[in-house]
Amino acid sequence: MTFYRILTFVIVLLSLTSLQAQHKHDSSGMMNMEGMNMSGTDMAEMEMPMNHSLSANLPMSRDGSGTSWAPDASPMYGYMLHAKSWMFMFHGDIFPRFTQADVFKAGTRGAGKWDAPDMLMAMGQRKIGNKGLFHFNVMLSTDALIAGGNGYPLLFQTGESWKGKPLVDRQHPHDLFSELSISYAYALSKKTDIYAYFGYPGEPALGPVAFMHRPSAMFMPDAPIGHHWEDATHITFGVATVGFRYDRFKLEGSSFTGREPDENRYNFDKPRFDSWSGRLSFNPDEHWALQVSHGFIKSPESLSPGENINRTTASATYVNPLTSKSYMASTVVWGQNKISGQSLSNSVLLEATWKLDRLALYARYEWVQKSVEELALDPAIYGKEDLLFPANAFTAGLGYDLFSVKHIIVAGGGQLSLYKTDATLGRLYGNAPLSAEVFLHIYPGRM
Repeated sequence: MTFYRILTFVIVLLSLTSLQAQHKHDSSGMMNMEGMNMSGTDMAEMEMPMNHSLSANLPMSRDGSGTSWAPDASPMYGYMLHAKSWMFMFHGDIFPRFTQADVFKAGTRGAGKWDAPDMLMAMGQRKIGNKGLFHFNVMLSTDALIAGGNGYPLLFQTGESWKGKPLVDRQHPHDLFSELSISYAYALSKKTDIYAYFGYPGEPALGPVAFMHRPSAMFMPDAPIGHHWEDATHITFGVATVGFRYDRFKLEGSSFTGREPDENRYNFDKPRFDSWSGRLSFNPDEHWALQVSHGFIKSPESLSPGENINRTTASATYVNPLTSKSYMASTVVWGQNKISGQSLSNSVLLEATWKLDRLALYARYEWVQKSVEELALDPAIYGKEDLLFPANAFTAGLGYDLFSVKHIIVAGGGQLSLYKTDATLGRLYGNAPLSAEVFLHIYPGRM
């Protein structure tokens, strides 16, 4: 059944994007992706490309996820269309694949599965007067429909629940409605903007650009195992953010719902606005994006309602375009969770992608401290619930563009992940379990 769901989704995606590409090619007044050319009377009024979502004076390539910043040199993939005073952009990808989380059965916690992590995005904006900018984002995912409520196998991953039990060694699926947000920005000058952002769901000002949107991770099908230390608040049912930019700096604060999305992946959860965060971002030049952030997250896990988290993160992303068809991108992230009465737990992530025309090479290393409670271990055997075990994960993989349909690329690839943890957990995970994946990657061409 899962395989046919994946096949149906792929057929629909290719059909829609093929029709969209044909419509773009045939319609007058619409933007040509190669040369940014237009026809008819719209030529004069649409000379400028799409701006950053929160500033008419910044490039669109700086857009991350939510209100976060990526480097200006980041590559952009998708379609851009024009209709009168509006500019629209469409993006998305899907990874039909098979995963075997413990190839050699070193432990008892591995599993195999067909699934297809995916997202579809649409965004639009228009100027309001000479200094105002209105923007909206829509992001959808069929993760739950294809993979089911318990998501996909991923050793040492933790967070959220299914059928009243914590998800352990599995990545939870994302909600059908992963972002529905609007924002308004006002330019005080060329170097200064103020803005407000509201999402239901949306993403607060906490953490780096979410993993699926980072240029260093866009060819990687798996979520980081430090996801709930770094960027797990990227789907929040109720978030309001206000921010101020001066030149290369940005300061912003959010009020948002701390509770993670519930097990019903197709509804809209209750907005609570019981948590807060603040973030300082700095882009020193076109290649770098730096941020530090801190937030108070009230009762994120429904199975542990009395636990609140103070989360602190810092990150740096670097992008270097090599040619018109190649680039290098890398990210380092540190995250820390503090739960009252428990030990501090940390995560470190380093990831990099080297895109060479049709070939993408990538690698990711993670070190995360997971507790007895996080890993659903028996305290009588493994020690008190906040006792921490280090989880190390190294992933290396590649993807190769096989062919394209209109502006949609179909790539094939695979990856291997090697894990290492405390010898105490050997009976569950083995000494050094190895995971493997083979996948297709369907995504839009570069703009």
